[in-house]
Amino acid sequence: MSTDTAPATPAADAPTYVLERTFDAPRAMVWRTWTEPALLARWYGPNVETVIHALDVRPGGAWLNEMRMANGSGYQRADYLEVTPPEKLVMLMATTDKDWVITPNPMMPDWPRVLLTTVTFEETGGTTRMRLTWTPHDATEAERACFAQALAGLDSGWGGGMELLAKLLDELQG
Repeated sequence: MSTDTAPATPAADAPTYVLERTFDAPRAMVWRTWTEPALLARWYGPNVETVIHALDVRPGGAWLNEMRMANGSGYQRADYLEVTPPEKLVMLMATTDKDWVITPNPMMPDWPRVLLTTVTFEETGGTTRMRLTWTPHDATEAERACFAQALAGLDSGWGGGMELLAKLLDELQG
């Protein structure tokens, strides 16, 4: 994947998943859960063991992630395009092989090879509104169609992660 740090913009007609969640926690704390390996591993990938192999949160940096499941491991990488602490993360996320080379998703061959992911954090009165958008990047028509069909089910995975994240934030505030 290119480490070009130029901003990426989705195609105007690209299917887009949007997740918004308000956490009862300050923005700096929510930011930490996305940018510190030990915290990120505790909520990302519900119902699997998440292993963060690298997390270099800066434009041109990468997040290398392994998700260990009963039937083997799945690998992902995210290449950061924009990092504006504690307000915004923009990254290109992809399924990879164990050597971090982008590959088709083994369970869904038409799943987009690369997803443009933007996460924003807005603080209001001690709470933080997080907004995540996920859009196929440089995708084929088959990839866009697969993503569009999967939109309704994406809340289950991301939603499970958000529940774990809310519990982690409660724990951190002790």
